[in-house]
Amino acid sequence: MGLIAWIIIGLIAGAVAKSLMPGKDPGGLVITMLIGIAGGLLGGWLGKVIFGVESVDGFFELSTWITAIIGSVIVLALHRAVTGNRHSHRHV
Repeated sequence: MGLIAWIIIGLIAGAVAKSLMPGKDPGGLVITMLIGIAGGLLGGWLGKVIFGVESVDGFFELSTWITAIIGSVIVLALHRAVTGNRHSHRHV
């Protein structure tokens, strides 16, 4: 898959992850896209390691989207754990 395909998958997977995990998140479109791309890579790697399958087969494969979304949820949870408390103490 090319760079444009990864950006599109990242944007959509990041948006789905944010909708599955409601709450306030710092960052906008770029952060969502980066979380999605990182999640796609993480999900693909986990699918390969845990299940022994090539989970990133192509843009239109269901396995690509599922692993990207699961990985994005994991990356978003880690992002919130690292940056979540920094933004809540501004208005003291």
